[in-house]
Amino acid sequence: MSNSSRRFIIGYALSPKKVQSFVLPSLINHAKQRGIDLIPIDIYKPLTEQGPFDCVVHKLYDEDWKKQLEEFTFKNPNVVIIDPLNSIEPLHNRISMLEVVKRLEIESLGIPKQVVVNNIESLSNPKLLEDSKLRFPVIAKPLVADGSAISHEMWLVFNIEGFRKIKPPIILQEFVNHGGVIFKIYVAGDYVKCVQRRSLPDISNEKLGDLGDVMSFSQISNLTSQQLRSESEGYDNCSYLNIESAEEAEMPPHCFIMDVARGLQWAMKLHLFNFDLIRDARNRYLVIDINYFPGYAKMPGFETILTCFFWDAVNGKIGNLHNVDTEEG
Repeated sequence: MSNSSRRFIIGYALSPKKVQSFVLPSLINHAKQRGIDLIPIDIYKPLTEQGPFDCVVHKLYDEDWKKQLEEFTFKNPNVVIIDPLNSIEPLHNRISMLEVVKRLEIESLGIPKQVVVNNIESLSNPKLLEDSKLRFPVIAKPLVADGSAISHEMWLVFNIEGFRKIKPPIILQEFVNHGGVIFKIYVAGDYVKCVQRRSLPDISNEKLGDLGDVMSFSQISNLTSQQLRSESEGYDNCSYLNIESAEEAEMPPHCFIMDVARGLQWAMKLHLFNFDLIRDARNRYLVIDINYFPGYAKMPGFETILTCFFWDAVNGKIGNLHNVDTEEG
């Protein structure tokens, strides 16, 4: 229990789906024990007529909410807003979201080669990959990353024919073999946690021509390890995809995660985000995605970490990153 008798109020403005996955009873109870009450914001009523709040956390992007938040901030300059909309917006574009990584200048860190394709004519250009210094397979992702279902529709394209099955505007991103393991680093203020998860499997260059034209990420991620290693009905081509057990992968160095997480937070001026990291065969790390206010409930011990973050926020203690935790699984 908090040593102070005062209770702090944090208002949250989230979509119903986000509320269901984030504002869990375990988090509410954990926060209450620290003297923090999590209160829903009614998005259909003026924000300035609600509260009082010590802090507002949100993940809404429509124009009405933007205006409400601006007006509320003007009238309540001492209320902590997590996070400012102008800091979040660069993450809605898959090009601008990774540009920040280039500015960090951290050894052994980079991003995949990628190019924007805005129309079908450009996608039909036979020299598209050559001019972009890419080669098959490539990952095709929607340019917009706003959390919608469409923004999560991604494809692995194996040849020129595969481009006929996807629609611009998209990002074509270099596919890098990474042992079928991805490292997801969650940041909440000063608190950072790294977990490892299964990812897209490696692809053998020798068998690339046997893999068909294109495959959605959902098709690949729904396959079991056994299906990836054997010729299962409907997925014969996946017999050439190799995957490493996520549990067997070596975690990135503790100090490296610290440097990247701190660098991204300072550069983006964000407190709640995660980034996806892969490691190539040369032991080089690539940031492939950055997400605002991710699914923290998937992170082990999220109640403790988020409650500590909320406590820091309402007590003016959000500052330098000081605690990194790594966990397998």
